Amino acid sequence: MSPLNRQFLLAQRPVGPATRDTFSYVETQAGEPGPGQVLVENLYLSLDPAMRGWMNDARSYIPPVAIGEVMRALGIGKVVASQHPDYPVGAHVCGVLGVQDYYLGEPRDFQKVDPQQAPLPLYLSALGMTGMTAYFALLDVGQPKAGETVVISGAAGAVGSVAGQIARLKGCRVVGIAGGADKCRYLVEELGFDGAIDYKAENLHAALKRECPKGVDVYFDNVGGEILDAVLTRINRKARIVICGAISQYNNKEAVKGPANYLALLVNRARMEGMVVFDYAPRFGEAVRDIAGWLASGELKSKEDVVTGLESFPETLGKLFSGENFGKLVLKVR
Repeated sequence: MSPLNRQFLLAQRPVGPATRDTFSYVETQAGEPGPGQVLVENLYLSLDPAMRGWMNDARSYIPPVAIGEVMRALGIGKVVASQHPDYPVGAHVCGVLGVQDYYLGEPRDFQKVDPQQAPLPLYLSALGMTGMTAYFALLDVGQPKAGETVVISGAAGAVGSVAGQIARLKGCRVVGIAGGADKCRYLVEELGFDGAIDYKAENLHAALKRECPKGVDVYFDNVGGEILDAVLTRINRKARIVICGAISQYNNKEAVKGPANYLALLVNRARMEGMVVFDYAPRFGEAVRDIAGWLASGELKSKEDVVTGLESFPETLGKLFSGENFGKLVLKVR
């Protein structure tokens, strides 16, 4: 008999934050692979703000999760049964595995990973989509130049912390915006940021003036809302604003709030551009090589916030939106 498979299915489309009632918890048999298929035991799942957007029935860069489907999630797992010649039993893989114990199906767009080369959670953070997002959003869209001032919101989070370190490596003055003294201290003392702003404890406008006396050349936005508005008042001519995410808006019950200070883009001949990491898939190898080198040399650090237990998925996902996580949020399945 095939192993028991615990699954979280999308039960309804949430209005506001996703809760346990958003999902149905079911137990079923994992099944056996057919021709061209694999059975993967899921070990670690990546919990990302984008998951909230995948629950909405709205036009986006990826189809929404259908009602009754296993909730979509990237993950790392081990092949335990296979009828696919490229993915033998024992191989470790990264792909869209879903919030469940086992993935059964074709290994579409799966990548093999080596647990001897790096801890498995790292393939979901700096060496995974998190790192790819930070790398291409900053370097291709933000195009920072040595000596420029780069501001990162959500700077202690998964993407922001990597993007800020890359900006530092490129010779920029880096200022991070985060919530709480511990996170701000971590940015400066551990990651080498030049300055940090605690949006929970100080006036944003005054703090931006203090930390960015020469203005802002690149703004890497992970949160949107009031923080985006505040930074827009400090941008320089030809500034680049990277729209990587807008976590402050994802749980809105009303329409998403756009920037009130967008005319600063006109006055300063600046640009604001969105970024979706999947567009850069053909170049992922380039980013992995650079990031792996920086990790090996100690020039870049990665922090993972690992929570154990598939059963805790709804509450653990909520940590992203309350700001409780510190680093890349990863769910260890068992």
